[in-house]
Amino acid sequence: MPLQPSSTVTLLISCPDRQGLVAAVTAFIAQHHGNILHLAQHVDQTQGVFFMRVEWELSSFDLPRDEITAAFAKVAQPLGMTWTIQYSDVRPRMAIFVSKQAHCLYELLSRWQAGEWQVDIPLIISNHRDLAGVAAQFGIRYMVFPMTPETKAAQEKEQIALLREHHIDLIVLARYMQIVSPDFVGAFSNRIINIHHSFLPAFIGDRPYHKAYERGVKMIGATSHYVTADLDAGPIIEQDIVRVDHRDTIDDLVRKGRDIEKLVLARAVRAHLLHQVLVYNNKTVVFN
Repeated sequence: MPLQPSSTVTLLISCPDRQGLVAAVTAFIAQHHGNILHLAQHVDQTQGVFFMRVEWELSSFDLPRDEITAAFAKVAQPLGMTWTIQYSDVRPRMAIFVSKQAHCLYELLSRWQAGEWQVDIPLIISNHRDLAGVAAQFGIRYMVFPMTPETKAAQEKEQIALLREHHIDLIVLARYMQIVSPDFVGAFSNRIINIHHSFLPAFIGDRPYHKAYERGVKMIGATSHYVTADLDAGPIIEQDIVRVDHRDTIDDLVRKGRDIEKLVLARAVRAHLLHQVLVYNNKTVVFN
């Protein structure tokens, strides 16, 4: 029988670059008998910033879980580190926001149902009833919040309250065709992931693939990013492209666009769930 994976600790760090940072972190782990499984680091030489992701096994680590944070703080504070600690056996809770398009929703739910992601999905939230049947197929609660300019602020307050009630850690906008407000973004900073096609800002509006077809574009793509108050300008997590040519119809462009959107979104969500993403200066370091 295959061995069951041990529970692990993942530490994400950013701080001003200086000598001895890797040694300080690995010495802390070694002193407490931790077995390092993965270690990656990067230095932004332009900004002078150090980034690190290190993951180690809990089974041999001699510090109780509730003492690790305080113990590492003694290492981190003198070095000016910003850091987070995550545990592999703690399942995050994710809410998915949708409108009428189902391709990204199916991609996320299929990967979750297959056990590819260790995450709980207690809620699917929408501004339309169209995808309620999809949620029912997967046994997930589906909540509808109709949006108008007059009701949007009040509806978002109710959404935020619902998300907090369910202790949601991550929100995924899976083709949710609404602009979320700065108040909503501020309540879940760097915890809202969006997906959009790569035509922005050239082809804005609700028919971007038709406009791209008329211009004879040769490639299409998708971008997944954390949401900020600056529309579609948040820190990018994942991007990809696919080639198109004169033989492709508008339907071909739409089909290829949906394919790349759902894959890019899934990769971004996976990177977040695996604690592979560090955000700084509206950019990301993604430790794949």
